[in-house]
Amino acid sequence: MKVILFNGSTHPHGCTAQALEIVAQNLNQQGIDTEILSLGASAVHDCIACRACKNGDGSCVFKDDCVNTWLAKIKTADGFIFGSPVYYAHPTGALLAAMDRLFFAGGQYLHHKPAAAVLTARRAGTTASMDVINKYFAFNQMPIVTATYWNQVYRDANGTPNTDAEGTQTLEHLANNMAWLLRCIDTGKQNGITVPSQAKTTFTNFVR
Repeated sequence: MKVILFNGSTHPHGCTAQALEIVAQNLNQQGIDTEILSLGASAVHDCIACRACKNGDGSCVFKDDCVNTWLAKIKTADGFIFGSPVYYAHPTGALLAAMDRLFFAGGQYLHHKPAAAVLTARRAGTTASMDVINKYFAFNQMPIVTATYWNQVYRDANGTPNTDAEGTQTLEHLANNMAWLLRCIDTGKQNGITVPSQAKTTFTNFVR
């Protein structure tokens, strides 16, 4: 089993990266493979609703950022964690742009797979940011993994989460719950329990 962790910060070794590493290390200790993918400092395109991903080979029309790499990775992953620092009480714009395209182009590879958000901040805005990311999971029928508090950690004056004892413990609990849920799903598959079937969505318009 494998969990992919997405670092939505432009800093590859900053507080968000360190928080995700805490989760990854605890998953590894329980036999779960992990991979951390970073946005980096390069620009990320917004979705332009061209629908090329629906009419072609499933890849995004923009080839010069991280999204197509991410699309290839999610196909064989079993769970996901999206991390972000807080910018004006929301996740980074680059992460949201990437998630818009990732979930629209690759939604079929995300359905019914567990996911969680991890937020880092100096002080406030974490729960509002978590709500934004969690909506992606809810829309795609993904079990949302929780912990003993909000999945958040505060950075200290050195930019690390090390002094937030409760926050780092919460991340450890998050890893435990992710590992447990992945094993539950795997056991279900081995015993013939499949995902629910569903009819094709009926789209309606509020304004006619």
